[in-house]
Amino acid sequence: MSLPARVRVTRPPLPLAPALKSAAARLCPDAPLDALSGAALAIAGGAVIGAHLRWPGGEAATVETGWRGRGIEEALAAALA
Repeated sequence: MSLPARVRVTRPPLPLAPALKSAAARLCPDAPLDALSGAALAIAGGAVIGAHLRWPGGEAATVETGWRGRGIEEALAAALA
């Protein structure tokens, strides 16, 4: 899977650090961030541009509009597989 050069996908430890929690809340506002069982974040230039979050009974994924369709969605899902 090929991502844009400046994008990386990471699986941060849980619970999320405050800055990552804030970014995840912005991208997936309905996710119960205190109950996450897994998280994968896409980062470009130091900013979180995508998130795939999983919790018991659900999950949510989103990528900022300008970054969609570049393989980031797939890379986030694969990171949690």
